[in-house]
Amino acid sequence: MILLNDFKRQWRETREAALATFESVGSSGWYILGSEVLAFEAALASVWGIRHCVGVASGLDAIEISLRALGCGPGDRVLTTPVSAFATTLAIVKLGAVPVFVDVDEFGLIDLDLCRGALAERDDVRFAVAVHLYGHALDLERLDALRRDFGLRVVEDCAQSFGATFARRPTGSSGQMAATSFYPTKNLGAIGDGGAILTGDEALRDAARQLRDYGQSAKYRHDVIGYNSRLDELQAALMNRVYLPLEERWLRRRREVAARYSAAIANPRVRVPGAPRGSSSGWHLFPVHVEERDKVAFIAHLRERDVLAGEHYPRSIDEQQALAGVPFEIVGALARAHRHARTEVSLPIHPYLTDEEIELVAAACNAWAPR
Repeated sequence: MILLNDFKRQWRETREAALATFESVGSSGWYILGSEVLAFEAALASVWGIRHCVGVASGLDAIEISLRALGCGPGDRVLTTPVSAFATTLAIVKLGAVPVFVDVDEFGLIDLDLCRGALAERDDVRFAVAVHLYGHALDLERLDALRRDFGLRVVEDCAQSFGATFARRPTGSSGQMAATSFYPTKNLGAIGDGGAILTGDEALRDAARQLRDYGQSAKYRHDVIGYNSRLDELQAALMNRVYLPLEERWLRRRREVAARYSAAIANPRVRVPGAPRGSSSGWHLFPVHVEERDKVAFIAHLRERDVLAGEHYPRSIDEQQALAGVPFEIVGALARAHRHARTEVSLPIHPYLTDEEIELVAAACNAWAPR
């Protein structure tokens, strides 16, 4: 079976270095907020090209803590997308803030033109969580303009966009803060969970550090209500010592896989949207689209040919049962978001796919003929 992600192949390559790292951290006797987290934070900030990094327990916490640091709280309106992992909206709801959903563009990214229209018509929206979905980079120049023109406080959700750039600028460099995830499937993932906050603002960095550690400004001095959200020493060491050195090669291979798919899939019933203009995608996922009525059969067709496909995300966030009774708002209609969710299928994409497997996936797509 050709998998969406193949962690067994990854382990075969990284096992020796990973076990040595575990031994090193274990023998150090220091497991929480020590030198490994500090070293990883510095390394990730350098690689990402953003001055400061704060390691936290998950991508969800990274978004929530970032919003808290920017002053978001109960009743605040937060502009965001209905097509993303639920964590994007959950972070907003957990603060008592109100998600304000805007429709998406042809690539599934939040429509920045609609955002501008919404912000021009109302003055009660002061925050935004902008998602770089599938590894594609939003137009950072237009995001800059929204932040500047409307005094917007922006958290960039970069959980899927490690390595992605827009016009050679890294994602995360437009908003005041950026959040990322180290969930194992991510381009840079851990063996477990984790996340990080990136910012160019020293005061925001300090606020995030305090919030992640019970709201402490010093040991046993709790100045604000905070979180227990600390990136583990072990995960930080693993990513810094083992995975970061491989990321350039891994990213290059993801882009090769995406280019091969784009060139080889030639079935009019399988739409390959590619990446937005100006975006050098990190290709966390490779989405294609089929008619809603054919989606279940298409996924079954691929599985019959030993291709395991996924769905990201089959139901838009505004349609989730968890939001029943929770305040949220919609700008206009979400027709594209609903259609996108109901037609998207994710093909396998990871650094360990072989050329033969890429050809088999493309051939399976090309052989699709709905009844």
